[in-house]
Amino acid sequence: MKVLLINNCHYRRGGADVVYLNSGKLLESKGHEVAFFSTASPQNEPSRFSEYFVEDIDALKLNFIQQLYRMPRKLYSSMAKKNLGKLIEYIKPDIAHIHLYKGGLTASILPVLKRFKIPTVITLHDYSLLCPRNIFVNGDGNICEKCLNSHPFNCVVNRCNRKNIFYSFINYVEYEINNKLYKPETYFDKIICVCKFNFDKHMVKIKLRNKLVQLYNFSPDLSHSVPNHVKGNYFLFYGRLKKFKGILTLIEAWKNLSINLELKVVGEGNLFKQIEKSIHDDKMMNVSLLGYKSGEELNDLIKNASYIIVPSEVYENNPMTIIEAYSFGKPVIGSEIGGIPEIIEEGKTGFSFEMGNVQKLVEIIEYAGKLNNADYEILSANARSYAERNFSSDNHYESLMAIYRNTIDMYEK
Repeated sequence: MKVLLINNCHYRRGGADVVYLNSGKLLESKGHEVAFFSTASPQNEPSRFSEYFVEDIDALKLNFIQQLYRMPRKLYSSMAKKNLGKLIEYIKPDIAHIHLYKGGLTASILPVLKRFKIPTVITLHDYSLLCPRNIFVNGDGNICEKCLNSHPFNCVVNRCNRKNIFYSFINYVEYEINNKLYKPETYFDKIICVCKFNFDKHMVKIKLRNKLVQLYNFSPDLSHSVPNHVKGNYFLFYGRLKKFKGILTLIEAWKNLSINLELKVVGEGNLFKQIEKSIHDDKMMNVSLLGYKSGEELNDLIKNASYIIVPSEVYENNPMTIIEAYSFGKPVIGSEIGGIPEIIEEGKTGFSFEMGNVQKLVEIIEYAGKLNNADYEILSANARSYAERNFSSDNHYESLMAIYRNTIDMYEK
């Protein structure tokens, strides 16, 4: 099968990009011909299709005037439309699989796929079909579903993007373009939801219901990774240092611990300096802020930890953080929100706590920290077993192929 994978980034910037690249390697390992279409970046992984990649615009690196000038490109890319057409003519794919496209490749690519009659699947890594801000969070960083239940202009009224009316208005315009002009029911033949929570949320869209399927992400290293069932001497948080990731709640909880436990924080983001100052001012000698880590260095930090903490305060889907943790036999402490609770078996693969509740988090951390080695090893073995049952490459591949074949069959009818 010739598969065309489409995503805004061709490097591992976030979870969606990891899934996109992992999927490509998985399909290639099974003998399929895989083509990639993305944006150009010095950080990109090598690709023989890079000549077709289009210019990317990192709005965060531009001043306001530059952003205003380049904003039409963030909403519609003529180059993406043109180059995708050339790539399709060259490879003649049997199916296209989209991950992220808004704000990078843009919806300009959708009519191209339709014109060439390419069966098209999309994986939902966020809630952009339901929320202009994509993540159901308002300008104060709190969960908000106003646009789901009423008009999407609430995004502007509530200044949901960085409390800025301009950015929020752009989100609104982009939402209207991608949901009213380029209707998802017209351009997507199958829609993959990566968790049950995401699936249930999207069931409110009646026109999408017969297109929705649910498929968890997978761990590409599971088959040859060696789990570590030994309890480490530190807890680990790794991810973006942003408010909705719950990192401030975690730091506050660490200040209130009655026992001495070590925390390592891996990642970068707009809260880095604030966290660094808090650690210094409060003399938190048991907290280490390590910055960005990747590859084997990150893997070593994960497999030698005692627990991985996922204190998110946003509707997470199927976090790669948990999948990776389980793969190494590391139990997880996660907040009860989004798709997190459905993959934590309470007291068996980890523990959960009420989102944002510092005291509950403190109690869980102290309980987990005091767990004896024998009980910990049972947790660890359960975590690994859960990963093998739910996140293996082979199981994911079989399910994905079934979705592809069904999509192609439906399209041909």
